[in-house]
Amino acid sequence: MKKLTRLPALAAGLALALATGTALAAAPQPFTARYQVLSDGQPLGDATIKLSAVGNGEYSYSSSSNGTGGMAAIIAASSKETTRFRWQNDMPATLSYDYKMQSSFKSKQRHMSVDPASGKVTVDEGKGPGSYAGVPGMADRNSLPLAIGLALASGKQTVTVPVGVRQGVEQQQYKVTGSESVQVPAGKFNAEKVARSDDGSNRFDAWYVPQKYPVPVKITQADGGDLTLQLVSFSRP
Repeated sequence: MKKLTRLPALAAGLALALATGTALAAAPQPFTARYQVLSDGQPLGDATIKLSAVGNGEYSYSSSSNGTGGMAAIIAASSKETTRFRWQNDMPATLSYDYKMQSSFKSKQRHMSVDPASGKVTVDEGKGPGSYAGVPGMADRNSLPLAIGLALASGKQTVTVPVGVRQGVEQQQYKVTGSESVQVPAGKFNAEKVARSDDGSNRFDAWYVPQKYPVPVKITQADGGDLTLQLVSFSRP
């Protein structure tokens, strides 16, 4: 059984190692993006990304999904991830991350927090908290799509993102591999294709139109099953 995806583990705090000198990233503006989730070409569910400003230079970035087709609908699967980050030094720096998954037969949750003063990261999955040393501008797995989109909008073609996972920080690498025409429910776009370049075992491809949207118009990923997300609508308040 394929799982209904989190809005992919692509995500938000960002220390960039870039290939070319480019303009500074502009602070993100609030938005809501809605996606169709497919499994093997068949509708599996829907997903929504929402970015909100919460004051003092901080933002809430949430990704939620609901099963509307196949087994995901039968077991009433749903998930939600929420990142709180601070816009700092022209990058989104994660302060906290929460993940909750529910279905008719099980539930799962995870909490991660970052101490801005010490950089210490605390992770708790209900079995007792663990901790490790973070890095400045560290991302979490939820808002990586936004981090990459902001980097592309400022002209970057190669990005290294430090992502906080369960037991440490992964230096994940992404690069633009070319331009492709993409048809999704929101329309037809000439998009920049981005792929992860440092880990071939975790296939991830995303198509961005960075001067128009800060998040992808299409994503395919192997994590959690062979899943595709396609943009349905994008709006700003």
